[in-house]
Amino acid sequence: MNVFPKDTTFKYKWRTYQKKFLDNLDEYLINNHLHVSAPPGSGKTVLGLEVMVRLGKPTLIVAPTLAIKNQWIHRFSELFLDTDTIPEWISSDIKNPRIITVTTYQGLHSVSETHEDDNSSGKSSIISASEMIKRLKKQKVGTLILDEAHHLKNAWWRSLMELKSSINPTIVSLTATPPFDVSGFEWQKYIQLNGPIDAEISVPELMIEGDLCPHQDLVYFTLPSQEEQKKIEYYHTQALRFFEEIKNDDILLDAIEKHPVYKNPTEHLEWIYENMSSYTSGLIYLNFRSREIPDIHFDIIGDQQKYIPEFDFLWMEELLDFYLLVDEVNFIDHEKHRTDLGNKLKREGFLEQRIVSFFNNKNLNQVLNSSIGKLQGIKEIADFEFSVLNEELRMVILTDFIKKEYLNNNELQNKLVLDKIGAVPIFEKLRRENFQNKKIGVLTGSLVIIPASAKDLFTEFCTKKNLSGISLSLLTYDPNYIMINLSEQIKHDIVHIITEIFQYGGIHILIGTKSLLGEGWDAPKMNSLILASFVSSFVLSNQMRGRVIRTDKDNKSKTGNIWHLVCFDSNDVNGGQDLSIMKRRFKTFVGISNMANPTIENNFERLNVKTIENKEEVSKINQIFFSLAKGRESLTKRWKAALDKGNVLVEEIQVPIENMDAMKSMKMEYLGKMTSNLAKMIASSVLLFWQDILFGMLRNIQSINSVKSFSLFVVLFGAVGFLVYGGKLYRSAKQYWRCKDVAKQIGSLAEIVLHGLVREKVIRTSLEEMRIVSSSDKAKNAFCYLEGGSQYENSQFILTLQELISPIDNPRYLLKQQRIFFFLKKDQYYPIPEIFAKNKRNAELFKNDWNKMIGASDLIFTRTIDGRKILLKLRFQSLLKRNGRIEHLHKWTR
Repeated sequence: MNVFPKDTTFKYKWRTYQKKFLDNLDEYLINNHLHVSAPPGSGKTVLGLEVMVRLGKPTLIVAPTLAIKNQWIHRFSELFLDTDTIPEWISSDIKNPRIITVTTYQGLHSVSETHEDDNSSGKSSIISASEMIKRLKKQKVGTLILDEAHHLKNAWWRSLMELKSSINPTIVSLTATPPFDVSGFEWQKYIQLNGPIDAEISVPELMIEGDLCPHQDLVYFTLPSQEEQKKIEYYHTQALRFFEEIKNDDILLDAIEKHPVYKNPTEHLEWIYENMSSYTSGLIYLNFRSREIPDIHFDIIGDQQKYIPEFDFLWMEELLDFYLLVDEVNFIDHEKHRTDLGNKLKREGFLEQRIVSFFNNKNLNQVLNSSIGKLQGIKEIADFEFSVLNEELRMVILTDFIKKEYLNNNELQNKLVLDKIGAVPIFEKLRRENFQNKKIGVLTGSLVIIPASAKDLFTEFCTKKNLSGISLSLLTYDPNYIMINLSEQIKHDIVHIITEIFQYGGIHILIGTKSLLGEGWDAPKMNSLILASFVSSFVLSNQMRGRVIRTDKDNKSKTGNIWHLVCFDSNDVNGGQDLSIMKRRFKTFVGISNMANPTIENNFERLNVKTIENKEEVSKINQIFFSLAKGRESLTKRWKAALDKGNVLVEEIQVPIENMDAMKSMKMEYLGKMTSNLAKMIASSVLLFWQDILFGMLRNIQSINSVKSFSLFVVLFGAVGFLVYGGKLYRSAKQYWRCKDVAKQIGSLAEIVLHGLVREKVIRTSLEEMRIVSSSDKAKNAFCYLEGGSQYENSQFILTLQELISPIDNPRYLLKQQRIFFFLKKDQYYPIPEIFAKNKRNAELFKNDWNKMIGASDLIFTRTIDGRKILLKLRFQSLLKRNGRIEHLHKWTR
């Protein structure tokens, strides 16, 4: 029985991909879960509402914010009931559920953590978790919709799991950003709540459908102010001072020398195993201080060449972590020195929250992240965009904080020095230097400012909401702007009203906080976005960016520019932490490249930014991005050209050439085998086919009585050799061919992983429907992806393959292969990925697959004494290599 009124139906036409999704709905719901991944602008809310209506059961909808909670109610009333009036059978109060009840994650959790005795306060508005569940059961709630299901706070997850087990609903999970970057444990929790991802919709697919507008990511580099530059140089100077101090610290040297692990290492193998980085840092420091390293240490770490790397900042961080934090017991005799050194590090900002770091510390990052140079950058971007779009400009600037203290309501002028980043300082910077007469507004949870010219629009939209008597006041030092008093009467509607003014054109530039506008806020006319804060979060950065890429039904030619601000640190060879954080951010979303032959992928390299050698080059690079920003028409053509190159978005792994030592060893072994077998086969061929030559040489040998009998012997011997070594040559040639280049090697390993995942039922798509695609580039980096699986299956494939080819850390099982190149022998080890190492049976099955594909191997369990010794050697080797980072890429391809 369907509990919704008979005329409850979607009033418009479904998009192609939405219809395709709904046609497969029954298949998705087989496990009583529906899990959908789709970017902002794809209509997830409407799909969720349609699924709710088709299921026909009372429903609880959980949203991340109040704004999105209200959006669900308005969308349902408008699109399914064709009314502006909200029926009484829709509730926004979890304590009073109706046929449809909409709440927030926070609201649900606040009830769930309320205990029975809380009611003793006499406040009737408070109910216990059990009472809430009792009321939901009485209402017969059978559908639970989780909007932006990536919200993984532990407490919220527990509340949702308790609710799920109590009412056993159909779970409908919607997200723009599955949290692929979380730990394996957190991912399992995510899947436990939401179920595996059933359907995904990609950005290029939406572009083809015309549901997202052409858009591009642009970078604006700023430089620190003189004051900030002094702070940065101070940090770098202090770091170098610390390095010199540690180089000559005899007390530290004495403490390390006397540590039991260096005096009697064989008695502390377990400690070494658990603290490999600490142990290694001590050896490197002792060697650096010209202390002789006894051979026993090289025996333990399996380093026959006795190679010890240079002592540098990274190893100094490991050493200080060891001395100050890891082992307090064995350094007890140096307690005063440790305390003094720790306090000194803390004062300089190099030791925070039990983490030692010299170039990635909070204070240095804060200088770059909040650099005042970014204020000037924002002003120049705003001026530029207005000069191109004029009255059509709809720019949003998102930041972390409000900074109300930069308002000056008691003076006729505001001459406060703008030395921090925030909504008000940005507003002040643009207001004070507003030579183009741009209309500027501020929208935050506690401060709202609009241009005085938008007052009539404000009044009109308030009237539509039946709001009157709203308190307004002129900005004391600028009558061109009005502040709105956020009374209880208006605070629930203020976001909607200001958004409408912005959409209408009463505001050209709207400055807001990411907490209010970052997730779920909708303003389709927005065509320019400045991310003034640095949010490295996988989820939130994608949500913030998603605000500008939506299409505008009134402007079919809309394009969007997304500006990322970076403060460049010329003291850092890598450009500083601000740039590093932004590069990580770019891994979380897909966009158009700036190459001559444009592609669609997810990395910073697609912007084609040349390495900045010095700060003088910053201005030239900014001008390149301004040229790109101006070319909105060419942006549309670039997207079309890139979209024509593909039909599917794949997730692939990129393995740098530095990570492929084992593969090079494999290749050399097969080359040696092939060469050896070829030589043996040639010898057998001589015996089999060229006997006459041999006979001519042997005719006069009296010891051979019968040339004929010898001939038979030679033929037989040659035939056997020809068959045996011919077969071996074929197999070794086949193995060499499979591993002759990095693409074929990684493809072979990928096949083993794929068969294993199918056997473990992690991948349920049939093998016939899937294909492994591997390739390499000019630099010999290898690439690999799985074609044909679901998004979840592709991601699990990539993660498992990464485990297999990553430097060895702490696997339960290893595969050992003896590599032989002519007369040289070398043992090569590979970690068995965790999914195949749950028990010995699973590990043996993986080994069998390996033996068929790669060659004979031995299985080693690392939790034995002998296994631990091998693991110690391998972990030491991994520590020293510091190989290139294995990357996950998303590419639009055929």
